[in-house]
Amino acid sequence: MATAAVIRARGTARTRGRGPATDGPGTGGSAHGRRQRRRTAAPGGSRDARARSAGRGTVTGAPDSGQVAVEFLGMLPLIAAVLVALWQLVLVGYAYSLAAHAADRGARAGAASEGGAAACQTAATRDIGAAYAPEPSCGPSGDLYRATVSIHVPLLFPGAGSLPWTVTGDAGAVREETRP
Repeated sequence: MATAAVIRARGTARTRGRGPATDGPGTGGSAHGRRQRRRTAAPGGSRDARARSAGRGTVTGAPDSGQVAVEFLGMLPLIAAVLVALWQLVLVGYAYSLAAHAADRGARAGAASEGGAAACQTAATRDIGAAYAPEPSCGPSGDLYRATVSIHVPLLFPGAGSLPWTVTGDAGAVREETRP
């Protein structure tokens, strides 16, 4: 099969005597078409094709070997910064959740017991670690017993430091009255 293509490209009885611009039917058209066929039909490609591909690293692999690793190492700081920012956003959300749940526990404890503020503060800070530095504030407000808990947002992980702002959770519970 390759032999027939090479013979056709060199000019056999089918194309002999007609010239490069007037190839006969079934030969593929112009002289440019013949050159193109010869380049692709030869086993292993032509010398020109091998020389062009060698510069791109597809045959020898030398000019751009390791390029993907270099590009990855260049992007690694950006990838790490995005992951750290996402992790910090998760910690901010978790801090809001902790503050809201602590305030809710404190308000329920303060409304249900005779201890009032002391029971509220104990319940609000019981499940929050010291790294969050919880600051509860409890007291009656009309028919409700209100609790507000402020906690510091940690930087990257609890105990490593905190960001310069605090998050606040606020909750209220209906005061229960004891009957004689």
